[in-house]
Amino acid sequence: MTINVANVITVSRVVLALGAIGLLWLPEEQWKWTSFGLTAFVIYADALDGYFARKLNQTSKFGGILDIAGDRAVEMSYWIAYCALGWIPLWVPLLYLIRGTFVDAVRSFASEQGYTAFGAKTMMQSGLGKFLVASNFSRFTYAVAKAVAFCLLIAARTKFGDSYHIADIAMVFVYISCTFCVLRGVPVLIESKSLFTDTSSKSN
Repeated sequence: MTINVANVITVSRVVLALGAIGLLWLPEEQWKWTSFGLTAFVIYADALDGYFARKLNQTSKFGGILDIAGDRAVEMSYWIAYCALGWIPLWVPLLYLIRGTFVDAVRSFASEQGYTAFGAKTMMQSGLGKFLVASNFSRFTYAVAKAVAFCLLIAARTKFGDSYHIADIAMVFVYISCTFCVLRGVPVLIESKSLFTDTSSKSN
């Protein structure tokens, strides 16, 4: 049986993320830095599953769904853990949870109609919607903001982070990522109306 390397990487990312999060409750600073390193690797590995899927010709619909689920699991695990530790306010994980639930539901429906979130067959129709949701600039900036926020929130709880007021910088990136979360989610919900209208028209 051929092992799907991309899917293994996706699942491994979730396991590593949970391990890194668990270390945050240990008092010794060395474990904070270990968690920092693991978190950075988990973020980096996000690009590996897609790379190996294409490289080894192992792309599949299941793999795509698993990748999205893995990303959501990692993202929400960090936000919830940071909230439980008192590092971020409760509204942050709630924002991501609600936004992710509705947007993923719409994208799932769009996928059944032959549309994708990004690329040539993107469900986004307006120029602004394509820029905010599907453009490489928006996707890259959003990803970087979250990655920096995740890492700096950990670094801020070390002696180094305390000396350089990293916590304040980390929160700036938290707010930037939250802003992008909303800006990239709202167009999906607004433009999804056309999908339901088209489906209704076809059924009639």
